[in-house]
Order: sequence, then C-alpha cells, then structure tokens
Amino acid sequence: MTEVQKFKVKKRDGTLEPINLEKLHQALAWCAKDLDVSVSEVELKSGVQLFDGISTSDIHEAQIKSAADMISPGRPDYQYYAGRLAMFHVRKQVYGSITPPTLLDHVKKLTKGGYYDPEILEDYTDDEINIIDGFIDHDRDWNIAYSGTQQFIGKYLVQDRVASRTTGRYSAVKETPQFLNILIPMCLFGKRYSGEKRLELIKRFYDALSTFKLSLPTPIMSGVRTPSRQFSSCVLIECGDSLDSINATASASVKYISQRAGIGINIGQLRALGSPIRGGEAFHTGVIPFIKHFQTAIKSCSQGGVRGGAGTVYYPIWHAEAESLLVLKNNRGVEENRVRHLDYGVQINKLMYTRMMKGENITLFSPSDVPGLYEAFFADQVEFERLYLIYEQDDSIKKKVVKAIDIFTTLAQERAQTGRIYIQNVDHCNTHGAFNPKKAPVRQSNLCLEIALPTKPLNDLHDKDGEIALCTLSAFNLGVIESLDELEGLSELVVRSLDALLDYQDYPTLAAEIPAKARRSLGAGITNFAYYLAKNGVKYSDGSAKQLTHDTLEAIQYYLLKASNILAKEQGPCEWYNETSYAQGLLPIDTYKEFLDEIVSPELKLDWDSLRRDIAEHGLRNSTLTALMPCETSSQISNSTNGIEPPRGLKSVKTSKDGLLAQLVPGVKELRNNYELLWDIPDNKGYLELVGIMQKFVDQAISANTNYDPAKFEDDKLPIKQVLQDLLYAYKLGLKTLYYHNTRDGASDGEIEEENLDCGEGGCKI
Repeated sequence: MTEVQKFKVKKRDGTLEPINLEKLHQALAWCAKDLDVSVSEVELKSGVQLFDGISTSDIHEAQIKSAADMISPGRPDYQYYAGRLAMFHVRKQVYGSITPPTLLDHVKKLTKGGYYDPEILEDYTDDEINIIDGFIDHDRDWNIAYSGTQQFIGKYLVQDRVASRTTGRYSAVKETPQFLNILIPMCLFGKRYSGEKRLELIKRFYDALSTFKLSLPTPIMSGVRTPSRQFSSCVLIECGDSLDSINATASASVKYISQRAGIGINIGQLRALGSPIRGGEAFHTGVIPFIKHFQTAIKSCSQGGVRGGAGTVYYPIWHAEAESLLVLKNNRGVEENRVRHLDYGVQINKLMYTRMMKGENITLFSPSDVPGLYEAFFADQVEFERLYLIYEQDDSIKKKVVKAIDIFTTLAQERAQTGRIYIQNVDHCNTHGAFNPKKAPVRQSNLCLEIALPTKPLNDLHDKDGEIALCTLSAFNLGVIESLDELEGLSELVVRSLDALLDYQDYPTLAAEIPAKARRSLGAGITNFAYYLAKNGVKYSDGSAKQLTHDTLEAIQYYLLKASNILAKEQGPCEWYNETSYAQGLLPIDTYKEFLDEIVSPELKLDWDSLRRDIAEHGLRNSTLTALMPCETSSQISNSTNGIEPPRGLKSVKTSKDGLLAQLVPGVKELRNNYELLWDIPDNKGYLELVGIMQKFVDQAISANTNYDPAKFEDDKLPIKQVLQDLLYAYKLGLKTLYYHNTRDGASDGEIEEENLDCGEGGCKI
C-alpha cells in the first residue's frame, strides 16, 4: 500500500474513509462518456495535493476547475465535461447520490423545508405528480455546458444562500435543473388548467424548456415554485411632479428591486431647478437631488443574492436641466453634481433630430412652465410641434436656447464615454407600438431598452389610478429551432404560460396589479441569433441575413398574435384591449417605417388577412406580445449567443459574481468560419438594418447596441460625427430604442473577449 493509499478522505457527511483512487477515476471517466476529452490530463492538471483528511468536495472542485480551464475553441467538449463534473458534484451534495429522488418525495421535502410553494401539493394529487415524474429526463442535466451549470448554481437553483457563504456554493443547493424545469410549468398551469390538458401543457413546456428551445428570465427561473411570487423582469415607474409622487416612486422601486426586477423611472415631469413652488414661496431644488434619492432606493437591496439592483432614469432632451442631466455619469465633476450609479435614457423625437440636422436650436423648458407640452411629446407629434413653436415665441416663459448640435454632441460624447446613455425615440414608440397614444401613451422604457408600455404617476403605494408597467418575458432560442413551423407550438406555450403567470404572481402595489391584469402585456424575444445566422451561412454586415431575419420575425409575431387570439376566444380579450392599436385594426405590419421596403422585400409569407379578421372578431388576450431583450444570463443556460448580438470572440470569458465563466459559441468546431465576430464587422449599418427589419414586426422595442473600434478611424479616435450618424440612421430605420454603446479597448486578441455579466449598474442581464 502506497503512502497516498493510507490517506483518508472526509466525506460530505463528515465521516472519514480510506481514499479510493479508482473510485475518483471512475467518476471522471463516467462524466467523459461520448466526449472528446482526456481524463488523465484533467487528473494531472487538477493539481490536487492529497493529504490525510482532505474533503471529497475539495477534490471534485479542483477537477471541475481543471476541466474548465481547458475549454477552448479547439477543444469544445471540455465545456460539457466541466459541466458534467459540476453537475455530478451537485447531485452528490444535494442527494448524496447521482440518482435524483422521485418528484413527489423531492417536492414534499422542499415544501416542508420552506423552499417550495405549498400550493404545489394542493394543486396536484400524488398520482398526478407521479405521472408528471415520468415526463422528466434527468439525463438532460448532462447536456448543460459549464457556464450554464454555474449560472444554475449561482442564480437559479433553490438554495440556502446564507449558508452558502460558510458551507460553499455547491453544498447550499437544494435541487437540480430538471426539477426546476418541471416545476415551473406545474406552478404556472396548476390552477388555470386541469386534467389531460394540464398534463399535456406541462410535458410540452418541460420539453421546450429543458431542451433549450425556450428561454426564461432570471425572476421566473429563480422564483417560480418558491413562496416568492413576483416574476416581472422589467418595472416602469413614472414620477409625477410632487413630493408624494417622488416618495411613492422611491418606495415602489425598493419593493420591486427586492423582488428581482430592474427599474425604469421617468422623471420627465419634474420641474427644473429654480422653478417656483408653493405659489412662489420657494425655488425648486431641481431634479438631481431626487435622482440621488432614487439611486439610494435602487441600490438598497441586493435582490436576494441573485443579482444587484439596477435602474435607468428617463427624461426629454428638451428638459431645462438636460445639459446637467447628460453628464450625470461623467467621471469628471464632484459628487454634488453627479449620480453615477444609475443609467440614463434620453428621449428624442423627429423635431429634435430635425433641428440638429438643419443646424438650428433646441429650446429647453421646465415641463411645469409649458402646459400640455410634456403630454403631447408622447401622444401627438403634430400637437407637440405646434405647442413647442408657440412656447418658443412666448417671452413670458423661462427658457434656454442652445444649439441643437451642441446638446446632441454632448449626448454622443457621454454615450461614447460611459457606454450607458440610452436612446428612446418616443415618437416611434407611439406611432409604431401596441397602444393608441391618445388613450395610453408610452412615456418611457426600462434599463434593458426593450419595453414600451404605458405608465401613469402614482401619489402613494395604495394609489389605484397610477400605473406601474410590468412586462413578463421569454425568448425563442433560434439556434435549436429547425423550422419556422415549430414557432407555432412554441408560441402557444409562451402565451399560455406567461398569461397564466400574470394571475399566479403577487403584486406589491395596486398600481401594478390592476394594469398588469387589465393589459396582460407579454414580451417574447429571441436569443442565439448569431448562431442562427452562422448555421444558415449569412452575416450581419453584407445584407445576406436580411430576408432570413424578415421571414423569421414575421413568423414569430404572427404565431404569437395567433396564440393570443386563440386564448382570447377561450377566455376573452384583455380588459383594456380597447386602448391598444390592435383594437383600432392596426397591426405592426401597418405602421412600420416604409424606408425598410428599400432594404428588404416587404412581401409577407403568412396569412395575415385571416389573422386580421380573427383579431377583429375576437381581439387579443394580451396587449403586447414581443420585446427583444439582451438575454445575457439566460444565454449561459442554453450555451447560446446573447440575444441578437454578434459574439465578441469564439470564446468569451465572462465575469460574474461567482467567478470567471468560459463559454464557446455554439457549433464552434464546424461553424467557426461562418461566425461574423463583433470587431470584424466594419460598421453599424448592416446590424442596424437587421434591427430595423426586426422592429417592423416587434410591437414593443429591441435591445440593440452600437459598437465602435477606434482602430478603424483616423488617429484611433472615434469621431462624434459617426455616433450621431448612427443615431440618425437608427431613427430612419424606425428603431425605438438603443441600448449600450460598446467601444473596443484593444485588449482582445480577436478570439477571447472578456465581458461583464453582473446585473448591476449596467442593466439587468435577463
């Protein structure tokens, strides 16, 4: 017997037993089945220094890290090997075995422990749960890549997060992915459906989720099945021009931040610095002190350890304090005139762009001094321009006149320097949206820049007349969908599940609950778009992807509308359906920017006439159906490329609160030459055109970025003129919003790019 063989290892229950090197090797070999990996190399590189009393956990975690360190485009199977080793370790920690218990035993145990919603056992009989147990394929756990496994462990799987700080992240976990995947549809369909219909929907949804055809955002993945019941990713709160509304906005923000939501706050109505208050008794302190108040509220909660609180503040470019607001994230200046831990969305319309292009001026006003102007900015562009011209000529109104190019240049500079000054084209949000702007104008977006929903200020947390907008999200994984025909069944699952979720979840405020249930807004997006293009041999920049994008987004919007129409036939249209543009007989294909017809054929492939008749007769169950989100975190789960974005490299090393996560683009071995990497794309034009084509069909908005490599410009400096040209072209294409401005820092070798994954100040990574 060697000296090593005399050592004892500490098992998970604390007992000691003689070390069994063959047993350790067998576990490594078992996880390597059907993968092109070297078990001996992983063993060698794990560098485990064996000693008497070493824990099995330490041994396994060293082996996991060893396999993860070997992930590369040339050796893609190591991402699955590391994932399997991690999942093997999780199962041993959770169950004491790699074989999971029955669903019934598992649910009873975690319900007793307070981790699961007790209604699960109330809604289903033991016999039904045993039938559902037969739907589960636990072997699908072994198909999750390393980055996905780590995201499951860090964000999604139910666990004792307090205990994890002392016992380790693996030992705190209470479930494995397939139990999560089955329990989500069980909870969502539990009360809405019954009998064979319910079982059928659960199985179909489980299969779609566990094979990555559908993607769900963090609040749903981490929250559904637990006693916590708030699952909206995006919360929009409009602040009125009163202390009561300001305080209510801050309070509502704290409530929703604590329940995993990202916050968008519209401060556009707040009067400007120096404006009279209380009949001239005092001068207003301006909006910056109140933005600081909102920052404190948003940063006060850590969202249960799942992700950090984040928020974006919105205001019109013509607001009297716009010049000060535009530089709030700037590193220069002092704390008194900076609020750096929020992001900002600048609201623009055609008149403002026109003033810039013509070399004219923009006049800045306090909204309190120009009655009706703020409301018309969103609801009626003709009326806005009429009032704006009148107020510009009225010498009795306090105003400041600035050169339009100066304020747009500041906007472009701050967007370029911070990356997080976002754009909302408010006219496009209302003229090509899901709502009748005369009845329900869209007056803001949120920090992920894809939500376009109506809001109204609230005066307190019990206000029934205010409106906090919520959107519940999901995404189609285009990379694993083989035919556009599949989208019909998947769309039914998305609409039925998310619509049921609106009734299943709790609401901290009436101002959120009443409109959420009356509007029933959903937002289905897409992920893995770059892989979808690579699989089809087309690219972002050369125009080859235009028709594919047109046909795909047409199918998505068509089948979602069809599913919502079918649900309306069964359960009736949403209560406030009359406030939608759909109720006016308008579909997205009726209101898009006609300039797009010069870019891609406007021909439609599906039977829109029949669908239009069905909607006219029965309405829709949901006010909105589509919103294209970033899918940062959820793309890890399915090993997908993020949302609609081109990858920065074939391998990315993403920084999360749980450490560095290596991920490869899907199909890296066979398709590596088909991928068009971000910094190889010559400019933003082709990408923006694809987003414009998508926007033709999307009834909300799209998280779209602009990207710049200074090395492509003279003296390695990005001209502000180029940033402004891209903003104008995005507007011309009909884009409603723009998200990040990304600048290449030159550190990448072209193959590996580091990205930040945390949902902190930069926005929620859904």
